[in-house]
Amino acid sequence: MNDHSDGGSIRKLWAADGPAFRDHLLRLDPATRRNRFGMVAGDEFISRYAKTSFTLDTLIHGVFVDGHLVGVGELRKLGTSRTEAEAAFSVERDHQGHGFGSRLMKAVVLSARNRRIRRIYMNCLASNSQMQRLALKAGAELEYEGGDVVGLMVPETPSPVSILREAMGDGYGWATAVVELQRRSVIDGLFGRA
Repeated sequence: MNDHSDGGSIRKLWAADGPAFRDHLLRLDPATRRNRFGMVAGDEFISRYAKTSFTLDTLIHGVFVDGHLVGVGELRKLGTSRTEAEAAFSVERDHQGHGFGSRLMKAVVLSARNRRIRRIYMNCLASNSQMQRLALKAGAELEYEGGDVVGLMVPETPSPVSILREAMGDGYGWATAVVELQRRSVIDGLFGRA
């Protein structure tokens, strides 16, 4: 899950990552924004969305390249259901095509599996062929409904190995976040804040 072959590492985001999450969404180009939200999404909408994401029952994984958040995979429970959730993904244009979407998908599905989520829904525009390929690659069944596509995945039940994989990924993610924070503190101390 934390393969660095493309220079990125994946970890769960914390509430303190809220500004980085917001900034990532604001950096999405218009086409990627539209694909992510299924509509034209302005800066104000995105700022509100990012602010509330950490207060809802949402688990967000982020991919970091050189300490910057460049992609996310979100898993949000649907209403009061304990067994159904929605997944959504975004990767900034300059970082697409490096396998980050597939790695985020694996992290989100593993987390869903370990939380006993039985159905993961992914909604996208019919024109969003990247998301459809990603969903199919992960084993989703796709249904076309007007101008939208709904993908459905049914994760396996959790196992001791799947729980250990997630725990190891969390430990690694926490350690890399601490190292990155220390690195930034040293750089800020040497060169002043940019």
